[in-house]
Amino acid sequence: MKHDIAWIEGHGQRLGLVPTLGGGVAEWTVRHGGADTHLWRPWNRVSDDRYTLASFAMLPWSNRISGGGFEQGGRFIPMAVNRLGEPYPIHGDGWLQAWDWQRPQIHVAEMRLQSRHHGGNPYAYDALQRFELVADGLVQTVAVTHRGDAPMPHGLGLHPWFPRTPRGTVTARVDGTWLSGADPIPTGHTHELPADWNLTRAAPMHGSFIDNGFSGWDGCATIAWPERGLSLQLTMDPLTTPRGPLAPAYCLVYRPAQGEAFCFEPITQPIDAFHLPGRPGLVELHHGETLMCRVHWRIDTGTPS
Repeated sequence: MKHDIAWIEGHGQRLGLVPTLGGGVAEWTVRHGGADTHLWRPWNRVSDDRYTLASFAMLPWSNRISGGGFEQGGRFIPMAVNRLGEPYPIHGDGWLQAWDWQRPQIHVAEMRLQSRHHGGNPYAYDALQRFELVADGLVQTVAVTHRGDAPMPHGLGLHPWFPRTPRGTVTARVDGTWLSGADPIPTGHTHELPADWNLTRAAPMHGSFIDNGFSGWDGCATIAWPERGLSLQLTMDPLTTPRGPLAPAYCLVYRPAQGEAFCFEPITQPIDAFHLPGRPGLVELHHGETLMCRVHWRIDTGTPS
C-alpha cells in the first residue's frame, strides 16, 4: 500500500505525517546552518513497519502487557499479541490503524481515529492527535476518549526516534528505573542507576543496552547533539484526566547496542503497569471520559559544538 505524506510548515520547520500508516510522523525538520536538519530520524518512505517511522503515538495504553491480558472489574480481559516477533501485546493499537486528517492552518494538523475493538481487543475509543508548529518548535497533543460501556484502564505515550551521533546525550531528572529480563518485563525497581544509565548526568546515547522505564520523571528532558550545535528540550504538561491534573512521572529509554537511532519516550505509565502494584500511571476511564497529554518540543540552535 502506498502511504502519502501530509505536510505542515511554519517557523522554518516542516512536519510530515502519514495518516494511513498508524497516524505516524514521517519526518520533522528545522532550517539550521543553511540546511533542513532532521530532529527525528526520518521514515524511509518505503517500509510499512511502524518502527521505521520518525514517531508514532501509543494509545490507548503504552509499552507491553504480560500474562495474556489483565484483570478488570472482577474478570480477566484477554489481550492478543499485535506485532510479529513480540511475545506480548505492545504500544496499544492506534499505531496499527489508519487515521483521518485535516489541516486547519498551514502550520497545524489534526488526525482522528475511531477505534472499535481493533483486532478483537477489548478497547473502544476515539482518539485525537494535534501538531502545531510554533516559533520555538512543536506542540504535540494526544487524547483518547473511552467509548466502551465498562470502565477500562488507559495510558498514553509518544515514541519518537532520534538520530544517534557520537556525542549525543539525553538528560532528564529521574529517581529510579525498573530492571527487567530479556523480554523486557520488569522484575524489580531500583533507585541505584547504572553509571551509563544516569539520565540526570547527560547519559550518552552509545553504551550498554537499555529498554527500560524510569520513575520519578519531572516531565522535562533535553536531547542534545553537541556536534550539530542543536538540542531539543521537551516539557510534558500535567495530564488532563476526569479527576483533575496528573503530574508526569514516567519516561522510557531505548538505546540499542548499535544502529542509527535511539528513543526517549514520554509515557504516562511504566512497562506492564497492568501487573505492577497499584497499576502506576494507568487512568481508569468511564464511557465518554478523556485522557489527554500535551508535549512542547523546543528547538535550541545555540548548543555549543
